[in-house]
Amino acid sequence: MDQRTNELRAAFKHAFGSDPQAAVRAPGRVNLIGEHTDYNDGFCLPMAIERDVLIVYRPRSDTTVRVQSLQQKNLEIFDVGPSEGKRIHKSSQVSARWADYIKGCAQVLREEGLKLHGIDMALTGDVPLGSGLSSSAALEVATLHALLGANGLTFSAEKIAKLAQRAENTYVGINCGILDQLSSACAVQGQAMLMDCRTLALTPAPLPKGLSVVIADTGKRRGLVESQYNERRSQCEAGAKALGVSHLRDATMHGLWQARQAGKLDAAAVKRCEHVVAENGRTVAAFACLTSGNGEALGQLMDQSHADLRDKFEVSCRELDDMSAIARSLPGCLGSRMTGAGFGGCTVSLVRDESAPAFASELATAYKRLHDLPMAVYVTRAAAGAGPVPLA
Repeated sequence: MDQRTNELRAAFKHAFGSDPQAAVRAPGRVNLIGEHTDYNDGFCLPMAIERDVLIVYRPRSDTTVRVQSLQQKNLEIFDVGPSEGKRIHKSSQVSARWADYIKGCAQVLREEGLKLHGIDMALTGDVPLGSGLSSSAALEVATLHALLGANGLTFSAEKIAKLAQRAENTYVGINCGILDQLSSACAVQGQAMLMDCRTLALTPAPLPKGLSVVIADTGKRRGLVESQYNERRSQCEAGAKALGVSHLRDATMHGLWQARQAGKLDAAAVKRCEHVVAENGRTVAAFACLTSGNGEALGQLMDQSHADLRDKFEVSCRELDDMSAIARSLPGCLGSRMTGAGFGGCTVSLVRDESAPAFASELATAYKRLHDLPMAVYVTRAAAGAGPVPLA
C-alpha cells in the first residue's frame, strides 16, 4: 500500500469513525493531438497519465452520502433517497464546486432508475485542477465506480464514461465532449488510443521507442464554465448546420470555402471550422505515425495543431504559446502543443528519452524567467484506465 492510500485511509477513519471497505482510482489524461474535435464527432489521440483521483469508501445502509476531500478540507453531505425530490440539490454558485461533480454522478445514476444506498467516501487527487489534464473527468469516473461498487453494481467502462459526460453536461453545465471521460475510463497501460468520437471505438497504439511524453503546467488556470468553451462549441454547431452536415467531422475545406463564398459563414466561423477539419486529418495521420514509429512526423503534426489552436480556434494564451515555443527550441524536442480545452493549463511535448531530464529542467528555468506562476514540468508514461485498487 502506498503512502497516499495510507493517508486517505487515516482521513476516512478520522472523518467517519471506521475503516473503508474498498478503493477505486481514475486517471487524468493528456491528449497528444485532436483538440476540440470530440464534440464534433471527430478523432482524438489521448493517453492516461500517472496522476489520478483516488477514493476509499464504505457503503451505508441509508441514503446519505458523506464525502471528505483531502484537498478541499470540508465534509459534503447530501441525500440520494426519494425524499430529496427529482433532482439532487446543486450549488447556486456560478463556478462548478468540486461537490457538484459528485452530486451530478449520483443524479445520473438515479436517472437510470437505480435506487441508491448511501456511501461514505474520502478522496484525494494529484491531477492539477484547471490544467487541461481532465481532473473533473477523473473525479466523475472515480465517483461513479465508487457509487456503483457501494451498491453492488458494475457497468461497462464505456457506459461509465457516458454517464460521467452526462453529469458534466447536464449537472455541472459544461457542454464537453466524450474525450476526457472515455480516456479516464478506458485507457490501456502503455498505450495511446485513437478515439473515434462518433462510434466510441478505441484503437490502441504504443508510443515510438526512445521517446518520452513531457507535460508542462503553465500555472495559468481557467474555469471552463466561465471561459469561451461553450461559445466555441456553439460556433462549430452553427458551422455544421450551415454546411448541411450533422457534425464537422463530415465537413471539407472545399465545403467551407463554398459556404464562405455564399455568405453562410462569417470569417470567424470559417476559422473555427477550418481548425476542426484540419485537426481531424492531423489526428488520423498522427495515429499512423505511432503505428509506424515515426516520432519526427508526429512532432511536426503537434506543432501544426498548436498553431491552428492559437490562430484559428483562438483558445491558446500567452503562457501556452511561450511554453510551447521554449519547448521547441530545446534539444531533443520533436514537437510541442497546448493540450486540453485551452485558455490556460498545460502543454505536451514529445522528447527523446536521453534529452528528457535536461529538457524538463531547462524548460522550467526559461519559462520562469517570463512568468511568475506556480508551474511544473514532469515526464509521464501511459497509465491504465479507471478501476478498483487494493486497500491492503
